[in-house]
Amino acid sequence: MKSEEIARYLQDNPQFFEEHADLVSRIVIPHPHGGRTISITERQMLSLRDKNKLLEGKMDELLQFGEENDSISEKMHRLAVAMIAASTFQAVLHILNFHLRDDFAIPHVALRLWNRPENIDELPEFANVSEELQVFAETLGQPYCGSTAGFETSSWFGDAASHLRSQALIAMRNGGGTIGMIALGSEEAQRFYVGMGTLYLERLGEMASAALARVLR
Repeated sequence: MKSEEIARYLQDNPQFFEEHADLVSRIVIPHPHGGRTISITERQMLSLRDKNKLLEGKMDELLQFGEENDSISEKMHRLAVAMIAASTFQAVLHILNFHLRDDFAIPHVALRLWNRPENIDELPEFANVSEELQVFAETLGQPYCGSTAGFETSSWFGDAASHLRSQALIAMRNGGGTIGMIALGSEEAQRFYVGMGTLYLERLGEMASAALARVLR
């Protein structure tokens, strides 16, 4: 008989072990971590111990993720409260930069808005942006995370541009239309990487869009 046939027979006939209870105690098998042999009962205990260690590792990982999410949620709440209290364009910019730098440890933040209201001075945030980048922002279903290579957004970071290895680009929308973009830069290649979760980046974009649309109205 093939080993698969034996395994299938034992699965289909669990009474075999009741009928041959003495056989179970006499069968020995190789130790999974050494050269000696052990009983089936010992092998089962070792298997359960390994599974328990695996489950403990997964539980520790879940707890760590939970703690990290709680921390980020608290930071997002502080940012949201500060944004609500901001009454001017400059106040919103200051709050955004302060919280992202000090609370989220994001060293480089840049922002561009497509249209400058008449009552607002000419600021870097209203500098010209290529039509290509505006179309790219319009098509973003979620924030872009990855390399800075090939993006004009690198120039938004000034002298730090040559040192950046990753970025996140977040489209800002108001009433369905795209009004601008937030760029977050980092010297770490894995700070913003392709495939990372973007839920909090999306919320950041929504909060910034609402606050800016309110003060620029």
